[in-house]
Amino acid sequence: MQQRREKLRYGMAGGGEGAFIGAIHRMAAAMDGEWELACGSFSSDSQRNARSGAALGLEPGRVYPDMATLLAGELALPENQRVQAIAIVTPNHLHAPMAISALEAGFDVVSEKPMALDLAEAQAIAAAVRRSGRRYALAFTYSGYPLVAEARLRVARGDFGRIRLVQVEYNQGWLSRAIDTEGNKQAEWRTDPARAGMGGCLGDIGTHAFQLAEHVSGLRVEAVSADLTTHVPGRRLDDDVSALLRFEGGARGTLKASQIAAGEENGLKIRVHGELGGLEWSQMEPNTLTLRWLDQPTQQVRAGGPGLSAEAMERTRTPSGHPEGYVEAFANIYRSFAQAIRSGEPQTSWYPGLGDGLRTMAFVDAMVENSRSDVKWTAIPKI
Repeated sequence: MQQRREKLRYGMAGGGEGAFIGAIHRMAAAMDGEWELACGSFSSDSQRNARSGAALGLEPGRVYPDMATLLAGELALPENQRVQAIAIVTPNHLHAPMAISALEAGFDVVSEKPMALDLAEAQAIAAAVRRSGRRYALAFTYSGYPLVAEARLRVARGDFGRIRLVQVEYNQGWLSRAIDTEGNKQAEWRTDPARAGMGGCLGDIGTHAFQLAEHVSGLRVEAVSADLTTHVPGRRLDDDVSALLRFEGGARGTLKASQIAAGEENGLKIRVHGELGGLEWSQMEPNTLTLRWLDQPTQQVRAGGPGLSAEAMERTRTPSGHPEGYVEAFANIYRSFAQAIRSGEPQTSWYPGLGDGLRTMAFVDAMVENSRSDVKWTAIPKI
């Protein structure tokens, strides 16, 4: 008789009632049957925390008032009962202290992005990963889409020749008005430097665009020329970002991220062009990858359809024509992270992790430095 495989157990910090991203993490973790939510500290408000735990069916004794109590409580349990990983879905200022304490307590970590408030905090997390030997994953969700895997593979194997141009944009419109001063909790912390970090729009969605550009192109950005703008009067962080990018190997690029593009929903799009042709992928039409050529008709490949690589098919759950999207892409990250944990090895799976986090925080630092200066280009340090 085949032995029953136990689910991996995880706890959650943040993500209580009314928090969008916590529910997304829980759906993604549950999708493949790899994970089980076993405990949490969902809110600093004791009543909201208790309600959240009860709604999720957790034992009251494993709904903890804070992260320190969670870690101590779980370590006091037998190894076959305590959680193996902690998911951190809080505002940005808590990412580093929570990740470091969880890692040092012996737990693997899945964290929301950006990695930390700044590069120094990110490097402190990296040091904790090295000291502890634990694993660390970041929720750069868009790298989990099947056709992003396909795009990355086609670039890497040289289908388009030497890459010359990378263009990425991420446009939203939800912060076009001053809702951050009108009681909108999600907007409020994202425009507060103490909780969001050095960049507003830059840290929130600009990091997604940057990570996707490097992930798909396989190239590192060497330098940036940045323009960070705040359009809404009184707002303390940028809400609109533009940048020129210089990639290794001579490729050039542009990055546009905005949260004041009124009417836009979640317009993440990437185009990569080489000597022979290029590709285009849009998050709002995620099941189509468009291929363009100098000497052939334009082609489209579809998620689950013919001609896809094994990597793309492995991340596809349904037959072609059945839409898959954001939650499934997120679930691919959780599944890859679970595979790494079950293997007992350091990071060998594809999930976004420490390298992506350090690169994106170095990007934020360079963008802020460049925008504040009269220097045309600011280098991104090699990490």
